Formats: sequence, structure tokens, C-alpha cells
Amino acid sequence: MADMTPPAGAAAFLDAQGWAGATLLPVAGDASFRRYFRVVAGTRHAMLMDAPPPHEDPRPFIAVAQWLVERTFRAPAILASDLTQGLVLIEDFGDDRLREAIDASSDEGMALYAPAIDLLGRLHAHPAGPFAPYDRAVLAREAALFVDWYCPAIGIVPDRAGWDAAWDAVFDHGIATDPVTVLRDYHAENLMLLAPDGALGLLDFQDALAGHPAYDLVSLLQDARRDVDPMVEVAMLARYREATGVGDDFLDAYHVLGAQRNAKILGIFTRLWKRDGKPRYPTLCPRVWTYLERDLAQPVMAPVAAWFDANVPAARRGDPLALAA
Repeated sequence: MADMTPPAGAAAFLDAQGWAGATLLPVAGDASFRRYFRVVAGTRHAMLMDAPPPHEDPRPFIAVAQWLVERTFRAPAILASDLTQGLVLIEDFGDDRLREAIDASSDEGMALYAPAIDLLGRLHAHPAGPFAPYDRAVLAREAALFVDWYCPAIGIVPDRAGWDAAWDAVFDHGIATDPVTVLRDYHAENLMLLAPDGALGLLDFQDALAGHPAYDLVSLLQDARRDVDPMVEVAMLARYREATGVGDDFLDAYHVLGAQRNAKILGIFTRLWKRDGKPRYPTLCPRVWTYLERDLAQPVMAPVAAWFDANVPAARRGDPLALAA
């Protein structure tokens, strides 16, 4: 479990920003080295991000947040920062995540996913921000996390040359002609329901790139952290396509990027266990396999599906921690 003792420089930083004597309450973090604390001083509250160098750099978060706010999207306002210490004081969006609202809904979240889809449509109406390209090299490097981490963890020696060739045959579908801003972790646990109007607040966007609009739909509709009903996925894809006018080739991009993202996640979740000592992440892998196999079943993914059939038997597709036992 992460140490949730406030960073040594937090008190002085907050004092200098007019928050002297504030109480710091730890908030659940994520899979990175970042930590979060709710700052409470009387009726005022904010969030303190602890992004300690050299492991973390808060500047991309600040830059993307400002880019989003300038275009009227609800990213947290940046109240103050100390880049040397990696401390950032930001607006507090509260605790009402879209995740819990969907879980409590009676329609598999159909009505709640719709605003998240509409937000992406509005975001994609803007040209991409000044972010690095989500190009073939990045897609390939990320996908390789599967053969770098998942395969060795369960005792498989993969055909690396075949892996590279299979993905090379499909990646053209995932490269955008007109790139948009891709937030990359756009899912129900990073979308906050904001009072009083229920607008969606955005979190965890510091890794934004300029890429294909299908990617963030995959993040939302093939969510590694919760089951998304296939009927919801189909309905929300149709909603996006109707609103934006994208053609049938968009679905090919969606499945290519879905397979790429899910292969990457299987590698990352295995790495979080093997390298970082976080054994809860492998338990999420069976869900990710379900999404991956759904994408691999699409005709556009035939080269990659053939590689998986030849290298990873069905019985070896699951929780890597359990399969390694």
C-alpha cells in the first residue's frame, strides 16, 4: 500500500498559498507514483497532487489542463504549483465519480454514458492540441508491453518477429488523417459528476497525445476496471458516429486501437504486479481479455488474431498471477 504521509514540503507550500493550518486527507491514488490529498481549511477545499520528481513530472498535467479549460472543458483549475517539489494545488472535483453512478443505474449506464460520448464529440471538433503524435512507433511500443511482460510471466516465449509483422499490417487503420486530442485514460473512474448541473469533470489526462478519435471511445467503452455491456458499447458507438458523421472505417480503427490498448493493458497490469508489487492488477486481466478477444474477432484484426491463436492458447488467457502459479 502506498505511503499516504503528506510530502515533507506540503505544509510550507500550502502556507505560502494562503492555506496555513489546512488539514490534508489522503485520497485513493492510481497506478503511478502520484498521490493525492484533499486540502480542507474551514469551508474551503482543494486537492494537492504530489507528483515527486524524478518519477513524475506535473508539467504535462498543467499544460493539458490549461488547454482543456481554454476550450471550456471542465479540467481542474490550477491554483498553485511548485515544480521543483512536484506539488500542484488544484480544484477539488469532489468524490462523485461516473463509475459509481453507472454501477447504481438501472439501464447499464446507457443514459450516463451518453454525455461522456457527447463530450468526446465536442473535444474532437477541435484540432489536436500541441501534443506529441500518437504514431505507429508509439502504438507499436505500447503493444509490445504484452510480449515484454505478460508472455514471460506465464512462461510463453513469443514469436516477436511475427508479432511485429502482424501489428504492422493493421496499424494504418489507427493513424488519424486529422488528429484530435487523445486523453488516453478516458474512463468512468476518471470522469467526475460535478454539482450542481452534473457536468463531467476530467481527470488523469497528463499523457495526452494527438491521435485517432476512436482511441478514447475504446478507453470508455472497453473499460478495464468495469464490465461494459456490449449493447451499451454498440449503442454509444452509434451515437458518436451519428453525431460526428464518421464512416464505416471508423469501426476498423476502433477495433485496431481496442486490440492495441487491451494488449498494452495486459502488459501494464502484469508489470504492475511483477515489477511494482501491486498484485490486484492481474485480477483485472480476465475482463481485458474479453474485450481483446471481441476486437480480435473482427475481420480487420485477422493478422493479429492469427498470431494470438498460434502463440497464446485459450487456456493461457486470463489472470497472469494465477496462470503463473
